[in-house]
Amino acid sequence: MKIIIVGCGKVGASIATQLNNEGHEIAVVDINRSAVEDLSNSLDILGVEGNGATYDVLLEAGAESADLVIAAAAQDEVNLYACLMAKAAGIKHTIARVRDPEYTNDLMRVKDLLGPSMAINPELTVANEISRLLRFSGALEIDTFSRGMVELIKVTLPDDSIVDNKKISEIDTLKGKVRICSVERGNEVYIPNGDFVLMGGDKISVVSKAETAAKFFKRINVTIGKSRDAFLLGGGKVSYYLAKKLISSGSNVKIIESYTARLTERAVMLPEAVVIKGDCMDQDLLLSEGIDHAKGVAALMDYDEENILISLFVKGVSKAKIITKVNNTSFDSILQDLDLECIIHPKNLTGEYIVRYVRAMQNSLGSNVETLYRLNDDRVEALEFRVSEKSKIINIPIQELNLKDNLQIICINRGRKVILPQGRDMIMPGDMVIVITKHKGLSDLDDIIQNIWDSRTI
Repeated sequence: MKIIIVGCGKVGASIATQLNNEGHEIAVVDINRSAVEDLSNSLDILGVEGNGATYDVLLEAGAESADLVIAAAAQDEVNLYACLMAKAAGIKHTIARVRDPEYTNDLMRVKDLLGPSMAINPELTVANEISRLLRFSGALEIDTFSRGMVELIKVTLPDDSIVDNKKISEIDTLKGKVRICSVERGNEVYIPNGDFVLMGGDKISVVSKAETAAKFFKRINVTIGKSRDAFLLGGGKVSYYLAKKLISSGSNVKIIESYTARLTERAVMLPEAVVIKGDCMDQDLLLSEGIDHAKGVAALMDYDEENILISLFVKGVSKAKIITKVNNTSFDSILQDLDLECIIHPKNLTGEYIVRYVRAMQNSLGSNVETLYRLNDDRVEALEFRVSEKSKIINIPIQELNLKDNLQIICINRGRKVILPQGRDMIMPGDMVIVITKHKGLSDLDDIIQNIWDSRTI
């Protein structure tokens, strides 16, 4: 696909890098010449200096033949206007980055009037991700499918679990309502079958409905409670969105912020939260406010170094679920040695959401990639396909399909019914099918089998 990205800042650069790695033809636009040159040269892509919200500049970037415009400039108004101009240039699909809380409330009206195919708010996206992690405080990662009906939850298996040293086929999965679909052990990742033996310390990913997963984790001695008392260190936009979600779910929220203007704004917009003026790096202040008894802590300050350091402090005084926001991915090699539980990269998360949308646009044959998650440090993909009548694997028992190795069909969503399939179950037109695999780049559901014709009974 040919894609124009307006804005060469952190988010725009991350999106351009991910989509360029996916093999798309990318053009980037920005009024900052050095930013355009640096990004276009590093990725060997087309760079255009100019205002991406103007018709002529979009034409210079190749709008007449583009499939998609992604507006990721710093100003929301520029992004929305860029989408409008892209529509005027005949580009059918547009994505706008919209950050302001007031604009976020009007996104549905904006979509109807200006026509962006998708509007993404990076701070809200990060807040949603953190909120899911705090809802299951014992989870390392949570991904959702089928509009939230199905969740893929990763946890660490304790040494005293009743499933330690047991084959998966010997584990009570609540009458087949839970499926263990990946196991991370040391540096290796496995897509396990029934003979795979679990061990304490394994990081296992489980697919099921959320309420069923909670019952399963309790049964296998995995602590996965809700963080009802949460500290948010920093009062920026992510904290605002996160506090709203946590408060609506019944959690008690404390926000610590040093900037008076931001503090006052949060106090007015979040009357249910406790908003405290102070330095988030002040250890005595944190202890006096009871951070050692908190169930969840999110380090959301403006500087990565502060978020990392305060997370290490909290880890030493509290058993809380700790989530650390880090923008600079160059810290990754250092962070691996620090053993921080949950690290969130906002710009990467935004890029991943947009890549999922682009992958869904790239449907081939009869089935669409609706959702894509990269798991286990990008070594595993979980994909959700919508099945059409043209698919070559419908109406065939799964046990008769010649599936590729390192691949599982982990869930079928049929209407409002969630099926964790067994051998005799069949995929039907209209189903939503979730597949987990170590194979990269699957673009169609039919790609999951080795040989279509060998899989049929003639």
